[in-house]
Amino acid sequence: MPYQTDEDPDVKQPMVFISSPVIVAFCLAALFFFVCLAIVTYFLYRRRIRDVKRGPDQPLAFQTHRRPTAVKSPAGTTTHYLKKSPSPTGPSKTPPGMSVPHTPSPTGNPPTIGGPLENGVSRENGNEREKRDQSIIKDIYTSESETHTPSKEEIETNEKNLQQSATYLGQLVFKLRYKQDKNALIVSVVRCRDLPAKDPNAGSSDPYVKLQLLPDKQHKVKTRVLRKTRNPVYDEDFTFYGISFPQLSDITLHFVILSFDRYSRDDIIGEVFCALDQVDVTQIETQQMALCREIQPRSLKIRSQGRGELLVSLCWQPAASRLTVVVLKARNLPKMDVTGLADPYVKIYLTFKGHRLAKKKTHVKKRTLSPVFNESFVFDVPQEASEGLSDIGLEFLLLDWDRVTKNEVIGRLDLGGSKCTGTALHHWNEVCNSPRRQIADWHKLRE
Repeated sequence: MPYQTDEDPDVKQPMVFISSPVIVAFCLAALFFFVCLAIVTYFLYRRRIRDVKRGPDQPLAFQTHRRPTAVKSPAGTTTHYLKKSPSPTGPSKTPPGMSVPHTPSPTGNPPTIGGPLENGVSRENGNEREKRDQSIIKDIYTSESETHTPSKEEIETNEKNLQQSATYLGQLVFKLRYKQDKNALIVSVVRCRDLPAKDPNAGSSDPYVKLQLLPDKQHKVKTRVLRKTRNPVYDEDFTFYGISFPQLSDITLHFVILSFDRYSRDDIIGEVFCALDQVDVTQIETQQMALCREIQPRSLKIRSQGRGELLVSLCWQPAASRLTVVVLKARNLPKMDVTGLADPYVKIYLTFKGHRLAKKKTHVKKRTLSPVFNESFVFDVPQEASEGLSDIGLEFLLLDWDRVTKNEVIGRLDLGGSKCTGTALHHWNEVCNSPRRQIADWHKLRE
């Protein structure tokens, strides 16, 4: 047989063919590898992000402070003569490098000693660090006590300052401007300072400001709500049209500072009154005037005027186990508004062994300090207390109604129960000893 080389054209090289299942298997293996690699990379990335957020690895000097964000507040509809103008200054910004002012801790913990970089970078044990801080603070207090002993006058001054700070509700800053060509009064709510904390858990408030013009009570506006802050900055302008220049002296600005509550009525922090007859209106006609007023509590006017009296009539019917209560009228109520009026109504609770069983209330009497109710209510008394009304009591609450804010309690009265004393106790004993008789009496309301 003759020998054939590779160059021989008659010799054909065998061709190698790859089947389709092999190609599919190879592609699936490659796809599985890349999917596993992507999953591992994702979990490693998530773990790194979680560790950075949870641990104290990031220094405090590079942490960004979150500004208070606005929450939509329930606002009423605006009228045709009221227009809210955008603020010309825009939202305020903290200059770079400026630190946020220190707010004292509500829990009374001592301040941390050391700068921000030291507190953020240091990783020593927490117990050792706490002991070292306590020893430093103790040394500081010891050195101060050795060098200076407070006198009696200084102690009295400190006590007075503490009492004043307990009733201090902060300040309100606002601006005024009048444009005579448009007959428009522009009120700018700038900011509030040092507001009290209405949320004890967070140590802050969710404040907003409500403004109305007195004595008409027709122009009513609100600012937006700022969450978790005691020093809110609003910079909101409100324009009131249709006010002539001679009418300015008869107008009083009434600011009410409130803290927004998502689950109940908003808490009233305080209020500010600004009568324009005490302001140089010629100056606000040519330029904008900035004013600062201290926020006053709403309860001061009640304490100075008294809480008034309430006339009620009671009738005990032992056969039917019913107690009939008639709220007749009230008198000498305190002035809850600048106009010298109030919107009173009465709530009545039937109590058994200190627990409230039933509730009734009268209608609201608008704009009066001597309301006449003449409303009768019947309470079913439990069988266990039918003999002598031994564990039964009545609790009366006289409140001032408000459309937007929380209704304020003017005074209260207890008939029966452990809190009943004086003329109220005499009235209650007379009702118990004289069944089926309607007995009425006046009672002074208490705090």
